[in-house]
Order: sequence, then structure tokens, then C-alpha cells
Amino acid sequence: MKTLITGATVVNEGMAVKADILIEDDRIVSILSNGETPRDNYDETVDATGCFVLPGVIDDHVHFRDPGLTHKADMQTESRAAAYGGVTTYFDMPNTKPQTTTLADLEDKLDMARQKSHVNYSFFIGATNDNIDQLLKVDTNKVPGVKLFMGSSTGNMLVDREKALRQIFTKVKLPIMTHCEDTGIINRNMAEAKKKWGEDPDICHHPEIRSIEACWQSTELAVKLAKESGARLHVAHLTTEKELELFEKYSEKEVLAAAGSDGFPKITAEAVVAHLVFTDADYKTLGARIKCNPAVKTAADRDALRAALTDGRIAVVGTDHAPHLLEEKQGGCQNAMSGMPMLQFSLVTMLSLVDQGVLTVERVAELMSHNPAKLFGVKDRGFLRPGYKADIVVVRPGVKWTLTSEDIQSKCKWSPLEGKTFGWKVEHTFCNGHHIYDNGKFDDSVHGEQVEFDHSSN
Repeated sequence: MKTLITGATVVNEGMAVKADILIEDDRIVSILSNGETPRDNYDETVDATGCFVLPGVIDDHVHFRDPGLTHKADMQTESRAAAYGGVTTYFDMPNTKPQTTTLADLEDKLDMARQKSHVNYSFFIGATNDNIDQLLKVDTNKVPGVKLFMGSSTGNMLVDREKALRQIFTKVKLPIMTHCEDTGIINRNMAEAKKKWGEDPDICHHPEIRSIEACWQSTELAVKLAKESGARLHVAHLTTEKELELFEKYSEKEVLAAAGSDGFPKITAEAVVAHLVFTDADYKTLGARIKCNPAVKTAADRDALRAALTDGRIAVVGTDHAPHLLEEKQGGCQNAMSGMPMLQFSLVTMLSLVDQGVLTVERVAELMSHNPAKLFGVKDRGFLRPGYKADIVVVRPGVKWTLTSEDIQSKCKWSPLEGKTFGWKVEHTFCNGHHIYDNGKFDDSVHGEQVEFDHSSN
């Protein structure tokens, strides 16, 4: 099967150039300047004139709810949403039912994905206070890393014993991805809020309860443990300007120059799309729809996170895609569930920030494709290179469209972005060379592949 994508601007490794991409079966064969592409009999030709071609998005942070919570999402529906949005690979989190904290549960999840996932997949194994033996036995080629909840209100996966924390940071050689919020501070803040405002405080108080200090204390501890142990630490969903002080700053030019090598310090940070677009002012109109943990905070925090996208302090942009049914999002700080669906529209949202001058399209490819691949040691994905898997997204700029519920592929059928007008549109998604999404048409016969990793640089 030979496919030609022609006429586009190819965005890859710090450059945006006019080129054609030749795919044969599941691999990129060549990337050729316009006019250099040989005449041939192609099985499919995609005319991408006026479009940008990027490597398929690798989302390092999703909750697909499978197994055990499939009334709100599952691997089939959410991987379909991924393909519609140009996301060709995802790493799913372990707080499902059962939790992915044993090798057996990890294998069960992988077996499930082989049958259900339309795009490429892998799964974090979760840390607990007493499963260090499982973490040390895991096949490192199969997982992106270990997920460590250093502050958690869901799934009973909080690791809060000092001995267990130190064992994990000292002994685990995989990347450690942390959820950092200090549970003691949050519990005290919630108790005080209930005294003032009743058993279910209004949602506007969520960032006061899940406070800046709660985030800072936990992230500071994680960074301290990583420095002492030499562990590879990746802090998930940073939300505060203060936390950014803990991460290394370097210029966009230096970031782009690092393409092709690991290019990272041992301690890195992720931002997620919600914290880059929403602020605490949005609670007035969107209410608990934007309730998530850690909380959406101030405009100053959002703007600091945006600035950190190009100075090296933020290495990766993910989504923390966490669907709930709308009826589960009713109430305030106590009763409404935390999390929101963001996967399908993550790429077009980040490209909207390009239109606003926040970052470049080349940096979007770094943050959403190249850097997740490099940081987690993903084999043969995340770049547009000959010999690499043909995971590709074609996006068209200058197309105005407004998001409605009819556009949403996630099972929960709502988005906090409904009503927003975008200026970019995903037109084509290729996963392992398969044209899985084509201008509104979806090939549900396509299944993704299990991602392979090489953690030798960690």
C-alpha cells in the first residue's frame, strides 16, 4: 500500500517546509521537497495543499475509564475521539477498576486495548504504598513509566508513606510521573470551606481548596526526592506560577536544537490544555464543567504557564482527558466529580494559541509529539522521519468553525469548549499508515498498536 501526501507544509524538528510525504504500508518512506516526488502508481494520494502536516499527537496523560468505569468512557469511544483530533498515541492512567497496579492487571489492560483501541496505546503502572515489587518486575519495553499519586482524591492510590516514596524514587529506573498536591493541606482547606459555606462549597472555591500552596508543597517534595535519588521525574499538570520556579528555563532555540537527542534535564513538567485556556473567572460561566484536580487557577498562573511553553520549563502538553457524564458534574467542590474531556480538541486548541502569538506551530509539534516521544523513549514514533511509523495528522488553517455537541466523539458527549470558534481543522489522521480519519469519515476497522519503549537514556 503506497500513499502520497502532497502539497503541504511539513512541520517537523523545528522546521516548516513545503514537502511531500511518501508512505508505504505502516512506515514513512521519504519526505521530499515539492517537485522531487517521483511519478508512481500510488494507492492513495491526499492533496494537502494549504495544509500543515505534523507528527501524530502523543498524549501522555489520559483516563479512558476502561475497565470498570465504562458508563462514561471506554477505549473504543475515546480512541475514536483521539483519531478525530489527530491524536495517534495515548498513555492511559492506572486509576481504573481494578487499578493498574499489578503486572496481571497491566496485561489485562493491554489485551483489552488490542481488541478495542483504534489508535496506538500504552499504560502507566500505578504505584501504591506496598507494590514496589511489581514496579521493579515490569517489562520496561511495555510501559512509559510509573504513575505516582502524591496527592489523590480518587482511586485510593495515594502514596503517603515516606519509606514507600523513597523506595520508589531510589529503585525505580523508569520515568516517574507524579500527581502533586498535598492532601493534608487540601483536607484542612476543605474542612474550613465547609464551615464557611456548607457541605458542598460553591465551585468558585475549588482553587482555594486545591490551593497554590497544596501544589507547591507536593511538587517541591517530588523535586527534592528526584534530586536526591537521581530519578527521572515528570510532574503532571502544573497549574501555578510558583511551581515553575522548580524547573529549568532554556530558550525556544535551545529546545528546538535538542531535537534528535533526549535534550531534557532529569526533572521535567507537563502542562495540560485546560490550564492553558481556562482561568478561575470561567467558573462563573462554566461552573463544575471545568472542575479538575489540580484546579484551574488565576489568569496570572495561566499566563505564566503559557510563557513556560517556550522557555523550556514546560516540556510536554497533554490533556488529562478525564470524561464524566454531565450528571456527575453537578454540584460544587464536594459533590461534582473532577475532570473533563479534552482529547479530541487538544490540537486545534493549541493551534489557536499559535494564532494568538503564544507559541509557534513548530513548538506545538515539539510539545505534543517530539517531546513525549523523547522523554518516554517511544520507539519509531513522534517524528516525521523515513523509517518511522506513519502516524501523521493533516490540519488546515483559516477554517472557521464552532464546536457543538454534534462534533463530540467521546462517550460523555459534552465538552467545556462547546461554543468556541476555532481557526484550524483536522482533515486527515494516519495511524501506522492507515487513513483512519478522512474529513469526517472514520474507518472503524483500524486498530492501533502497542507502543514500544527504550528507557536506556533514563
